[in-house]
Order: sequence, then C-alpha cells, then structure tokens
Amino acid sequence: MPPTTVTVADDAGVRTLTLDRPAALNSFDAGLHADLLQALDAAADDASVRCVVLAGAGRAFCAGQDLSEPDAAPGQDLGALIERRYASLVRRLRSMPVPVMAAVHGVAAGAGASLALNCDIVVAARSASFIQAFSRIGLVPDTAATWLLPQSVGRARALGLALLGDRLPAAEAERIGLIWQCVDDTELAATVRALAARLAAMPSRALVATRRAIDAALAADTEAALRHETDAQRALGHAADFREGVAAFADKRPPVFGDR
Repeated sequence: MPPTTVTVADDAGVRTLTLDRPAALNSFDAGLHADLLQALDAAADDASVRCVVLAGAGRAFCAGQDLSEPDAAPGQDLGALIERRYASLVRRLRSMPVPVMAAVHGVAAGAGASLALNCDIVVAARSASFIQAFSRIGLVPDTAATWLLPQSVGRARALGLALLGDRLPAAEAERIGLIWQCVDDTELAATVRALAARLAAMPSRALVATRRAIDAALAADTEAALRHETDAQRALGHAADFREGVAAFADKRPPVFGDR
C-alpha cells in the first residue's frame, strides 16, 4: 500500500518526503511511523534517489508524539514504544545511503525536533522553533536527543534546553550550532531546493562515509578516528566516484558522480 500520511515527490535525484498530518501538526502516530519508515526504505532502495528532504505539511514540521494515541497514554510501556518505533526511525535515518536534509518551518517539538536533528543538514525558516518538550510532561528527551544535544551544543546548553523545555528560535539554533542554517521564511523552499540539488550532484558514497566517520569520531579518541578514516579512504579509493572526480579535475570539467 502507498503511504497515506507521507507525500512523496521526486525532482532530479532529490526525493522530498512531506509529513502529511497537518491537522495534528504532523505529530507521530502508528500510521505516520509506518509510512515514514516505508518511504525512507523505498528511497534507500531506489538508485535514482541521491538526496532525501524531510518536510512538514501545514503549519508545522512535526509536533512530536501524538499524545492522544493509546500507546502513548500514561501507564503504557513507553520504552516499548521507543524501541518499536523511534529507535527504528533513528537507525533508518542515520543509515541512509544518501544525504538527508530537514526543511523545518513552524514548530519542531519533542520527537519532531529530534527527527530533524537526526538528519545530516537542517535548514529552518526564521519563524521556526525547536522545543525539547519532554520535561513539560514528565519525560526525558528521546529519539536520540540525549546524544544529539550535548554533541551539538555542549552539556550546559543541552541541559538548559532539556530541563527548561523553552522554545528555541531558529536563528538561535543556528547561532549555537544546533542546525546548519536559518533563512527568511520566503527563502526556505528555494534554499532547500538549491542545497538538495547540490548534494544530489555530489559523490553520495563519499558523503555517507563522511557522516559515518564523523559520528564514529564523536565517540572515539584520535587513534580510533584515524583508523576509521583509513578504512573509509581505502574503500573510497577503489570506487568509481574517485576515478571520476580525479578525471574531471584533470579535464577541467564538472564531475558526474554515480556511486551510492
């Protein structure tokens, strides 16, 4: 069955997946989880896709977990909910064979904020905001936020964001290094299109290897990082994209990359 809560659009190697529960601010229920995972799997399996963009329909990017869902009610096993849905989503995002961007407008709250931050590059409209809303309902950040926040902004800011649950404007999120770029609302769509097209034209396998190397280095010492870089460079050195990049450089022409 085609997804019903995720809209799929393709444009020259860029696949845009739009969360489409606007009446619920694109909050997660079982259907949205299943549809998004299905759409991400399909993008991963499609050799024509060279960049994925996540966006939200309506007034928001994603308001996190839909608290009206029975599985998220007080007294339910929220750990099982995390393991069954959110952990799978994080693992899928961070193992995609192409770069993944988030185009954030409106609010990105709770797991919705974490969804965006698990992407490789986040571009947000100036009116957008990020909220670690978990403490407001007596929970801890999830969807890998307890790892993402201190890695991105340090322990002090991570604790402030998580404990206080205050709204973080997109411009401040950019300033403290939580996201890549904040742009005027009217420029969001054009900026995302241009950046996604740029990523789609780049060597996907090398970009993904770079993501893995940086993530590995965050949890490693210098020697481990050097070993990981060595292994990645050894593999990439035999790939077609490296040969094409060197040939294009020598020929003074734009490269045409094809590896995934």
